[in-house]
Amino acid sequence: MMLKRQLKLDLPRGKSLFLWGARKTGKSTYLKECFPNSFYIDLLHHSTYLRYSKSTGILKEEIEARSNLDYPIIIDEVQKVPEILDEVHYLIENNKNISFILCGSSLRKLKHTGSNLLGGRAWRQIFLPLCYPELPKFDLLKIFNYGLLPEHYISSSNPARNLEGYIVDYIIPEVQWEGRIRNLGAFSRFLEAIAFSNGEIINYSNIARECHVNLKTVQGYIDLLCDMLLGYIIRPYTPKTSRQLIVSSPKFYFLDPSIPIYLLQKEIKLLKGADAGHALENYIFLELKAYQELNKKRYDISYWRTKNGLEVDFIIGKGEVAIEVKISSQIQKKELKGIIEFTKEYSPIHSIVVSLENNKRIIKCDDQIITIYPVEEFLSDLWNGLLF
Repeated sequence: MMLKRQLKLDLPRGKSLFLWGARKTGKSTYLKECFPNSFYIDLLHHSTYLRYSKSTGILKEEIEARSNLDYPIIIDEVQKVPEILDEVHYLIENNKNISFILCGSSLRKLKHTGSNLLGGRAWRQIFLPLCYPELPKFDLLKIFNYGLLPEHYISSSNPARNLEGYIVDYIIPEVQWEGRIRNLGAFSRFLEAIAFSNGEIINYSNIARECHVNLKTVQGYIDLLCDMLLGYIIRPYTPKTSRQLIVSSPKFYFLDPSIPIYLLQKEIKLLKGADAGHALENYIFLELKAYQELNKKRYDISYWRTKNGLEVDFIIGKGEVAIEVKISSQIQKKELKGIIEFTKEYSPIHSIVVSLENNKRIIKCDDQIITIYPVEEFLSDLWNGLLF
């Protein structure tokens, strides 16, 4: 099944782009479909990797040998040979018409080796798993249990085995290799602990104690997952003027809601309960992140929580939109203390509760309005640009 992705790469002649995304999100398939005639270098291919790692100057020679060259030139898994970026930089500086798409699945090696990131001469784009407009059929249980990686979501045969292969044969060994992790037992315990904490405020001390490592190691593991684009940190919304004492620790969300479900050896069979609630929150975050990236929206996604426990799952920008996620088909006002308090104090443009209710409705709190959205209607309005 061919999937139409939302990303539009309107790359002008002479402009280059870094395209970052975790493995199996569909980057390579997308690029081959968009640019079928481009000179394509795949550094995941072992012989190709060996050739360029021995001499990056081959790139210039191969380009000069091609009389009819379709741009952009595509280098896939560019982080595997960081030195090739020096050659790319030279070519860009000396040919104002040349353009590259530099595709990668990890920032780790480039960040830690001080690699050439072209000095701001290339645009930057994040490539995420499938988002709502790309789904052939919307199925929350499928999203929660098997995930949104294209191959997994559209698979008609044993998607659970596909997910198992991705996590066991790719994520765990690849992360261990990228991070040069030697204490495999501690890292395995960390993966279980961070899966249990997915969408929660990170308690570094508790995780360190459970994994029998120090705080710095836990922070390093989380940074590693983020560098490999397997998860994201969101920070608390901290307005300069507030009557509330605000919690300052970040939250962590996995790239895909199915990953923590698998790591915890669970299966979600019904759209109710804590596990389903955490999975829905993770999924809504990913939709917000995808919408932000694909539309190049320059706002932060944060959360709000006070010292006395009042919380709102997502705050958009400088408090313009507040979003609470509830795995419930009948929202009661008493469940909404956090978003009610935030709405009263900061008067956002939109206060939204994403839920499993059948119909959209509003709740009035003094002179403020909170909108209760069915999840699909929320996603439709989000992607149609009606919310922010």
